[in-house]
Amino acid sequence: MRDDDFRHSDNIDDRRDSSGLGGGGGFGFPMRGGLGIGTILVLGLVGYAFGIDPRILIGGAEILTGGGSAPSYQTDSRPSGKTGAPSDEMGSMISGVLGEIDDRWSEIFRASGQSYSGPRIVLFRNATNGGRCGMAQSAMGPFYCPPDRQIFLDTSFFKQVETRFHGCSGNACRFTAAYIIAHEAGHHIQNLLGILPKVTRLQQQAGSKAEANALQVKVELQADCLSGVWVNREERKRPNFLEAGDIDAALTTASAIGDDTLQRKATGHVVPDSFTHGSAAQRKRWFMTGYQQGTVQACNTFAADSL
Repeated sequence: MRDDDFRHSDNIDDRRDSSGLGGGGGFGFPMRGGLGIGTILVLGLVGYAFGIDPRILIGGAEILTGGGSAPSYQTDSRPSGKTGAPSDEMGSMISGVLGEIDDRWSEIFRASGQSYSGPRIVLFRNATNGGRCGMAQSAMGPFYCPPDRQIFLDTSFFKQVETRFHGCSGNACRFTAAYIIAHEAGHHIQNLLGILPKVTRLQQQAGSKAEANALQVKVELQADCLSGVWVNREERKRPNFLEAGDIDAALTTASAIGDDTLQRKATGHVVPDSFTHGSAAQRKRWFMTGYQQGTVQACNTFAADSL
């Protein structure tokens, strides 16, 4: 990925020098619904599959709409870090990707007569205060906190993609990082369009956990598709920004973090009714749908006859 001419966003809170609480305390899963240890182990892996804060998906969905009371979490009382575009290589790349994401989505919203306000990215190490979404920890993977409109990201996750998931290698990892950030920004788009609150209400009314999970899969696949829309629009703006192997690396990552792949690694078998992000094939399909068609309308996973 060529990003030397990207516009760098200042909408970043860099806490990497002030966070780092270690693994000894902090985050606890809300134990509503009697989650067993086997379920938690699987969810721990699924946390790496980047998406909405997993605590919201595990019994805390009312946070999205502001109703009910949120689960309690230990929070980090340390002050926020530096604000603005970071100067180090990793931080600068993230700042550039966010700037381009905001610019392309501003153009898309403007074309439909709507205004756009981008998300804020919080960079941290190990753990930090996740605002109204509770404690943010590295093991959760990147996530979007809807009530605060913030993306939480421990940059070591990108190394995990390369080493744990084998999703990329070399320079292609830069584009894979951009794909991950664009996926989280996709959740922000869903939030702005009112999709997340509507899905939350439907999940609260669902007759079974499998039905609620099926709705969450559609949310995640739509975010994958919206990330593809950004890549399409960015390529139109900068025809040479993609390099050989970039798309393949993103698809490899999408495959590596599919629910079926993660469950097979964790337990040796696959339980489709427990999917929350979609299978490897589904994630690849919907990213490519967004990338090839380049429209929000193409990403209506809720109306699709088949995912």
